[in-house]
Amino acid sequence: MTSDKPVIGVNGRDYRWPDRPRVVVCIDGSEPDYIESAIAAGAMPWMQSVLAGRGRDLCALCVVPSFTNPNNISIVTGVPPAVHGICGNFYYDAANDREVMMNEPELMRAPTIFKAFQDAGAKIAIITAKDKLRRLLGNELRFGADGAICFSSEKSADATLADNGIEGVPELVGMEVPSVYSAELSEFIFAAGVELMKRERPDLMYLSTTDYIQHKFAPGSDGANAFYAMMDKYFAALDELGAVLALTADHGMNAKHDADGEPNVVYLQDEMDRFLGVGRARVILPITDPYVVHHGALGSFATVYLPDGADVDGLKAQLGELDGIDAVYDNAEGCAEFELAPDRMGDLILVSGRHVVIGTTAARHDLSGLDVPLRSHGGVTEQAVPLIISQPTSGLDGNRRWRNFDAFDVALNHVD
Repeated sequence: MTSDKPVIGVNGRDYRWPDRPRVVVCIDGSEPDYIESAIAAGAMPWMQSVLAGRGRDLCALCVVPSFTNPNNISIVTGVPPAVHGICGNFYYDAANDREVMMNEPELMRAPTIFKAFQDAGAKIAIITAKDKLRRLLGNELRFGADGAICFSSEKSADATLADNGIEGVPELVGMEVPSVYSAELSEFIFAAGVELMKRERPDLMYLSTTDYIQHKFAPGSDGANAFYAMMDKYFAALDELGAVLALTADHGMNAKHDADGEPNVVYLQDEMDRFLGVGRARVILPITDPYVVHHGALGSFATVYLPDGADVDGLKAQLGELDGIDAVYDNAEGCAEFELAPDRMGDLILVSGRHVVIGTTAARHDLSGLDVPLRSHGGVTEQAVPLIISQPTSGLDGNRRWRNFDAFDVALNHVD
């Protein structure tokens, strides 16, 4: 720790000032078996050396619902959704009777670690794959020539000094802007991160990938191993440049199909219509985002808004009997179990099984973009994620239940 720099307090946690750059990476969709299988195949020599020697994998749990937005925001705030307010990719704004994406910074109820460090004079760099996250991650940061850098691969060609703290990104990286449905969208992040580490040497850097590959390829497959080999090369480059890396994920991934490759779906709106009458309940799927080719808006978590006077306990019992539904909670139970904001969840919260997803009605889900059998996430069965630190650590509680949103705590407070 640099002695003349302050300890930074944010959201009830204290973080030491870094003596060299800290890079936290969220590998979207990376269940632990991806890394283990890639190491076994010889595809990740840097990672193998880290885990065999100076570094370690603490193994962690992500936030449920195990989706992109709530987990990325938990990682960068250091707290669960009950505090920061982002409970999904999508939610029902009951006050205005509208279903909307949870991409707007005004929905956040807690500041980021980046904001607190920038206010104390730190240099910040944030790169994400899709632009849907960029504004949330950059909430309240100052941009301009001497401000933070925050941009997405997806919209990197449009980055400006005023809005992103950088311009000319494709030229800096030496890559064309990739398709949003490609492994290259994530590679662009790492290539940009290495160039920024050389040029700007930020105090804190955050890199967040897309799970396009994990939705398509199982752990140990050629496609997965090639993707992890690509990342390993950039991890090694960042390490060589003197950065401390902390690697985690926003969620894992599981096959969600039957033996014939057909999606295993509980169409929950159809069930609610059967129980209560057509349209009387409203099913919300927090996985919903514009990138439906990945998952067809089918995940393993749902919330239901009920009409006034509905028999909550009776419906819990009925829904709990549906094949493929693992757990049904009322609002208070589910929000306590998963540390969610009660006003942004419905009257019921449902989680499906390891190989099952929840939909609304069959007609509402466009699965034409799926070119492989469905793999998805959202439930408790996708909660296990890595939490890997590239350097020796000290002062860690051996009994602590590690969460992915402990990444900055470990990287800043426990690296020797």
